[in-house]
Amino acid sequence: MNYQEVIEFMFNSLPMYQRVGAAAYKANLDNTLAFDKITGSPHKKYKTIHIAGTNGKGSVSHSLASILQEAGYKTGLYTSPHLTDYRERIRVNGKKIEESFITEFINSHKNFIKNVKPSFFEMSVALAFKYFELQQVEVAVIEVGMGGRLDSTNIILPELSVITNIGLDHTQFLGNSLAEIAGEKAGIIKQNIPVVIGERQKETEEVFLKKAKEKNSKISFASDNYACKILNSNLKYSNFEVEKKTSDKSYTLNFNLSGKYQEKNLATILETVDNLRNQGFCISDENLKQGLENLIKNTGFHGRWETLNAEPLTICDTGHNKDGLSYTIEQLLSLEFKKLRFVLGFVNDKNVDEVLKLFPKNAEYYFCKAQIPRALDEKILLEKANLVSINGKSFENVSSAYHAAKKDADKNDVIFIGGSTFVVADLLQEFA
Repeated sequence: MNYQEVIEFMFNSLPMYQRVGAAAYKANLDNTLAFDKITGSPHKKYKTIHIAGTNGKGSVSHSLASILQEAGYKTGLYTSPHLTDYRERIRVNGKKIEESFITEFINSHKNFIKNVKPSFFEMSVALAFKYFELQQVEVAVIEVGMGGRLDSTNIILPELSVITNIGLDHTQFLGNSLAEIAGEKAGIIKQNIPVVIGERQKETEEVFLKKAKEKNSKISFASDNYACKILNSNLKYSNFEVEKKTSDKSYTLNFNLSGKYQEKNLATILETVDNLRNQGFCISDENLKQGLENLIKNTGFHGRWETLNAEPLTICDTGHNKDGLSYTIEQLLSLEFKKLRFVLGFVNDKNVDEVLKLFPKNAEYYFCKAQIPRALDEKILLEKANLVSINGKSFENVSSAYHAAKKDADKNDVIFIGGSTFVVADLLQEFA
């Protein structure tokens, strides 16, 4: 198979959670361990940092990779899902994995894949870990796909574990309460390996403290040590005031990402860097500063409160659960605009009825469906919106919804595109 055939095989033959949902979920690590065995346990050949959490793990993972690159480390980065190109998931020093490696890897393991039938994610993890070994990375930042305890990435023994925060998402797999979900995320805490928790939340802190004690893992909460506040933003940076609580020291940092929710992510990043320094990683203040400022250039990160047009101001964001969207809507309502226009789509296994209650009634809505099997039908979404007194129009794809919003918009309006990572992914094809 050539590269295009390999990609089609991967997407069509292997169960992919992002596309089909529950059918791709495996409640054990058997396939991952089998794949790891035949590839020679490559993750044991380099250092790793493991990142879990309901929201923020993508921003934190990319930020840490950028900082480590600025510090001179050859750095691998594994994240998911991708937006426009599968190769976004696997990078070394910001450069995407070569098509030729993907093709060779899949072709050489075709019999194993045929017999074992690993999921799309299980296969992607094995591919990434082997690529990082052959690229001789010094450290790899590994983002959890979902949960933690049973995630395919959880076969690594990292230098540090990081859990950004806990919210209600993927409840059909992880549990119906914050404490239950925290228990799944806490599964990445390893024996004698320190862990950073982004937020001290009353519903979850005891879960983490108990697990850390069981594992003799030194635990710290970023929110105990850092408070970050966004001061102002332009199209390139957001300027944050940082207070280090343990020293009464405050300073400002430019961050290549915008969005009010980055206040919590930045605190987590700073606490993580402190822990890495304590473990012997050579990261200077200048490395930290440059890593945050050059994040997008260094890692190719997109889709987080990203400005696509200035007039009308057009913003997309991949936040897709109640907690993430709450921050997004709060920030949108703080902007100055004549009319706020939402291009919205969701996947069909989210609690859309609850999420829709967050949205303002006096905005214009363009409901749409991303081009994946798991997407919620746009007409059903319109019906659900009507039940909470939100009115709008439905469109069969993201592009037609976006262009309708753009056509209707005044230059002083704000257009927001989101609700689902896959809505943003479809939109970004327009700007590729």
